Amino acid sequence: MSPIEEVIINKKSNINPIWIMRQAGRYLPEFREIRKKNTDFIRLCLNPDLSKEITLQPIKRFGFDAAVIFSDILMVPYGIGQEVKFIKNFGPKLGDLNLINLDKISEDSFTKNLSPVYKLLESLKKSPEMVNKDLIGFVGAPWTLLVYMINKVSPKNGLKENFFENGNIINKTLNILDTIIKLHIKNQVNAGATIIQIFDSWAGLVDYEFNKYLYNPTKSLVDYTKNLGVPVICFPRNIKDYPEFCKIVKPDMINIDYNVDPKLIIDKINIPVQGGLDPKVLLTDKNNMKKKVLEYLTIFKNHPYVFNLGHGILPETEIDMVQELVKTVREFK
Repeated sequence: MSPIEEVIINKKSNINPIWIMRQAGRYLPEFREIRKKNTDFIRLCLNPDLSKEITLQPIKRFGFDAAVIFSDILMVPYGIGQEVKFIKNFGPKLGDLNLINLDKISEDSFTKNLSPVYKLLESLKKSPEMVNKDLIGFVGAPWTLLVYMINKVSPKNGLKENFFENGNIINKTLNILDTIIKLHIKNQVNAGATIIQIFDSWAGLVDYEFNKYLYNPTKSLVDYTKNLGVPVICFPRNIKDYPEFCKIVKPDMINIDYNVDPKLIIDKINIPVQGGLDPKVLLTDKNNMKKKVLEYLTIFKNHPYVFNLGHGILPETEIDMVQELVKTVREFK
């Protein structure tokens, strides 16, 4: 059993498990070399050989306890036929949402469109680097994917004013997403994923109808994943009430964001916790970083915990800071 599974299943581990979100990516010089020659992000995600190399880069360099596949949550709208582009210094841009086309999507065509992702998992599962390590597949939560599919760009500056005007589009898209995301989860598990993480990157935008947009759609995915016999981690970033989310959705582990004071929630959450450290801490100095890391490890010393960040690692992060991070976590007693 891997260290992360030990934390989830047995509520303890002989070591302090660690992996970091976006660990396979832009802060690594070896990744940047690949990216220079492969400017189309979607095509890179759909290249099983290169995506395998990228996925394993941080495992080889730092010895993390899990590999998270090099992919993206927006592979789901891509897989059902919505245009998805990643523009440098801008981010994702999606095409118009055509509900007629969404109705026509079949499970076979979706699976075929994303077959390279599943080939990646099958190949990673056989890799010697993955012995006693978890292989994390992931999906975007229905709310976050809905936001991208209707908003068509990142909502970092807020949602479009007319976002909620067409309830028919929202309801129909949520229903389609429930079916398609479950298929994506099943395909990843069948291909070798040992854990599924559900990213709700824009959960913090919801300030009403939590059941409709956050709790119920995510719980549907959590229950489905559990029935496949695979642990599921949820990361509902910037939500107002993590304990309430855990009580209703019941994931196997919850990833907290860096705006949460862990001391205020540790006694209110009875499931394993992951993450929390602000990625910007890795842009400071080693002494400050070590201090912040030890704060989290001390707070969760008697609570099942997997060390991670409260969001993805930043591209400016220096390699020696990550090495020091791993060393600090490993040596903590």
